[in-house]
Amino acid sequence: MKVTDSGQSTPVQPAVTVKTEKSSGTQAEPRKSSTASRSASDNAQRIQSLFARAGIGHNMILPDEAARQQAIKRRNDILALSRIKNLQAIMDVALSVSLTETSNEPVDPDWFYAFSRLAENIHSPAMQGLWGKIFAVEVSKPGAFSLRTLETLKVLTQRDAAMFTRAASLSCLRQGDTVPRLITGYHRKPGFWRLFGHRQPEPVNLAAYGLSYPDLLALIDMKLIFASEIESGELPVSESIKWRCGSDTFTVTPSGQGLAFVYYKFTSTGAELARLITRHSASAYVDALKQRLSLAFIIE
Repeated sequence: MKVTDSGQSTPVQPAVTVKTEKSSGTQAEPRKSSTASRSASDNAQRIQSLFARAGIGHNMILPDEAARQQAIKRRNDILALSRIKNLQAIMDVALSVSLTETSNEPVDPDWFYAFSRLAENIHSPAMQGLWGKIFAVEVSKPGAFSLRTLETLKVLTQRDAAMFTRAASLSCLRQGDTVPRLITGYHRKPGFWRLFGHRQPEPVNLAAYGLSYPDLLALIDMKLIFASEIESGELPVSESIKWRCGSDTFTVTPSGQGLAFVYYKFTSTGAELARLITRHSASAYVDALKQRLSLAFIIE
């Protein structure tokens, strides 16, 4: 408790101040207890509400076989209805997706039933949106998404999806390629005249643009990004390479020999999912990347 000095202190005031402080502390205890009690009550309500969605009630009394069978049927009915609602929501999203490409090739029935089996347990509206987009793309271009991708997507949470969106927003696509890369800089391979006194450039810090190292580790664990940084082969001198990072495009031309890009590469599953992501602007990252590459490349 903060005590304000009025500027008119007397020898009696310190004793009064101490007494007031103790009194205030005594009065605050019931208030804290009341707040804690409300918090516990709110948590209890949330817990019961969540379990009710699975057909489980607090202090359920099942005295005989009939009551038990009724509880089982009620729970199965609730779960079945929830699965139906999930598939309906995903179908609604798929119907709302506009695609320019169409195909007369039918969707693999095994793929469809595997999709419906997995999708029926997707409850989050945000994730339902992603599954709906996947289905729409698969119908227009059968074979676009593998069952392995669906199995990976099944275990992703909204938080995981947000993390992957940040990674996809920072990724770059090389012209003519379909696999995104998180470029962190370049490496200059040492030649005879560069063996002494040469320092490799510092990489771009992805954490400064919303993708921390723990995020990278999590994406690696989810098999969306390969486990370590990759160094490209030596780039031919004066050969221009066009990159697209989000809405930005730029051309990079090596200004000397022994140069190679350093990046994290998306896996095939990560590349498939990245096509569905609505990417956020990453102009600050692109500017930093251009500045770093300009030390050894011609940027246009």
